Amino acid sequence: MPKKILVVDDFPIFREGLITVLSKSPDLEVTGQADNGKSAVQMARQLRPDLILMDLTMPVMNGTEAIRLIKQRQPDIKIIALTEQKSHEYVQATMAAGANGYLLKDDTTSNILSAISSVFNGQVYLSSGVCEQVVSGFLGKTERSNQRSPWTVLTLREREVIKLVAEGYKNREIASHLSLSIKTVEKHRSSLMKKLDLSGVPALTAYAIENSLVTI
Repeated sequence: MPKKILVVDDFPIFREGLITVLSKSPDLEVTGQADNGKSAVQMARQLRPDLILMDLTMPVMNGTEAIRLIKQRQPDIKIIALTEQKSHEYVQATMAAGANGYLLKDDTTSNILSAISSVFNGQVYLSSGVCEQVVSGFLGKTERSNQRSPWTVLTLREREVIKLVAEGYKNREIASHLSLSIKTVEKHRSSLMKKLDLSGVPALTAYAIENSLVTI
């Protein structure tokens, strides 16, 4: 019986091209497609696919957060990120969220099929295009661990904010949870990212995970 695949990407042309490629394999069957992370979470629950190919940068809900939610509810579903993002922060945040593999959109068709096969065989697959970044990120983490600690760099309130951001909460939800104004949350968020020299939620999430501020 063919494995059921859900394709998630916000660009219709890319989705259609990918579906065409996958449909040529007798062992795979594309049973659904979505254009944002929130729809992916809903469709994963409805369709119960065997594997999801997930873009990371999408509207409504990003792919990393969608992966985290799907894996919490349906841990048996295999998920491979298929993205243009090559930085080690994206790779680390995505794998920490529960992804089984990480592919780049400029990988070949054979790479995609090999990744799918590897993941179904219980292996973790990383595109050769991000392996160097992962190693560099690990070495950078080792160096940083001797230079700074989140407990000394961040204030107590900033640690609370980074933890909630990494867990997927929005500014309005964080403000309600901590009994702060949205402006104050935004100020803390901007301050902690400046202190840690981070850019974007994936980098912030990766930092929080690496330093045990949050566990996904």
